[in-house]
Amino acid sequence: MAEKLVIFDTTLRDGEQSPGASMTKDEKVRIARQLERLKVDVIEAGFAASSNGDFEAVKAIADVIKDSTICSLSRANDRDISRAAEALKGAASSRIHTFIATSALHMEKKLRMTPEQVLEQAKQSVRFARNLVSDVEFSPEDGYRSDVDFLCRVIEAVIAEGATTINVPDTVGYAIPELYGNFIKTLRERVPNADKAIWSVHCHNDLGLAAANSLAGVKIGGARQVECTINGLGERAGNCSLEEIVMAIKTRKDYFGLEMNIDPQHILAASRMVSQTTGFVVQPNKAVVGANAFAHASGIHQDGVLKARDTYEIMRAEDVGWSANKIVLGKLSGRNAFKQRLQELGVQLESEGEINVAFARFKELADRKSEIFEEDILALVSDESISQEKEQFGFVSLSQRSETGEKPFAEIVFTVGGHEVKSSSEGNGPVDASLKAIEAKVESGAEMVLYAVNAISGSTESQGEVTVRLQNSGRVVNGVGADPDIVVASVKAYLSALNKLHSKSERVAAQG
Repeated sequence: MAEKLVIFDTTLRDGEQSPGASMTKDEKVRIARQLERLKVDVIEAGFAASSNGDFEAVKAIADVIKDSTICSLSRANDRDISRAAEALKGAASSRIHTFIATSALHMEKKLRMTPEQVLEQAKQSVRFARNLVSDVEFSPEDGYRSDVDFLCRVIEAVIAEGATTINVPDTVGYAIPELYGNFIKTLRERVPNADKAIWSVHCHNDLGLAAANSLAGVKIGGARQVECTINGLGERAGNCSLEEIVMAIKTRKDYFGLEMNIDPQHILAASRMVSQTTGFVVQPNKAVVGANAFAHASGIHQDGVLKARDTYEIMRAEDVGWSANKIVLGKLSGRNAFKQRLQELGVQLESEGEINVAFARFKELADRKSEIFEEDILALVSDESISQEKEQFGFVSLSQRSETGEKPFAEIVFTVGGHEVKSSSEGNGPVDASLKAIEAKVESGAEMVLYAVNAISGSTESQGEVTVRLQNSGRVVNGVGADPDIVVASVKAYLSALNKLHSKSERVAAQG
């Protein structure tokens, strides 16, 4: 019987560390539900001790997800571990993931601790966590750049204290596949009690080698857990991509010989949901989930695929969720049909009020578009203003004009703290004029560091999805807006980003 590979998804924790990718509690729960449909083994829901917001998100996910293990990250101290355990109380299956740096560089420059102090703290933290939950994962941060002898001592000690999973991260993406695989193999051979824990890999993509390094850790090193994110989301160049790992193991089962719980037909839906929630657009040539992943432009390739698909395709598009994406819903469709379609897409709104808001938006969109796509539905429900929670800024209406030879002008009505305000401005274009009109009243002082437009589907009447990234006082946030009118979508995205800046939610970055 083939051995099992555990898929550990950290989109909601490490993925969220991408500048501007932080998510609301409701967004995190929605993505967690999709990961559960995907049959991810372990969902790292967040870092409970980093903020009250993250604590509430981990708790909410732990309370609703039943088929996946829910994990919270914690630093190697009693406060963090206690906070994680508290957030995980409602989980059907829970795990605490604790970490401390073990490389000489990190111990000296960041922790300002001696190796012996780090060893003792690692032991104490695992011992404390093991008294609270039965499933404890330990990560030596910057493990790949750590001294092998010292790392063996630490790992042996934490396994003796009850760690059930040992994760060896390539925290800065420095590894090379063959070297990393042999590094994991060496550790497993030298640690006397190595067989008492599952070994895990967590690779970053700074050199574009995260998936290759992870697979080498599995094949050469004998790791049986891979830590990854949807779309490879993550800080700097990102993390190991879940879809690439899953389809590599599945497609080359002849080589890896491993089984997984994952249902790959839900991969594409998860990819779209994460992309539209965070505003991080998937590049067209991205493996597995990119728009061109199964497209063939070459005449020779097209001819070959038509004659025999496996001439140029090593996996089937429908295996990962690609299919005809037109849905049989229109302006005459009822609320129950719409609600059923949301469930099929892995979207579960928290209240009847939210469903009513989403349905009203759907009917409005159906009056403006002749065809409704799955992406349109996801864009409707990914809009933060669907939540019943009161926002500081809300869109009401927009009037703008742009003529050749004339200065573009926009007049906008929006709410500030529930009260309507009107503002107008000229600009270099209709979008610039609209956003300047908002700033004239808000005076946020934020700097726009990204403005991006993405067509949600393939025609000129498709919804436009706009991502606006703002930076202010060291905080970076993304706002996402969708509308068939690109200018309106831009205004919605800008207001969404302003709402996030206004929330002042604090985050503490952590790297495992």
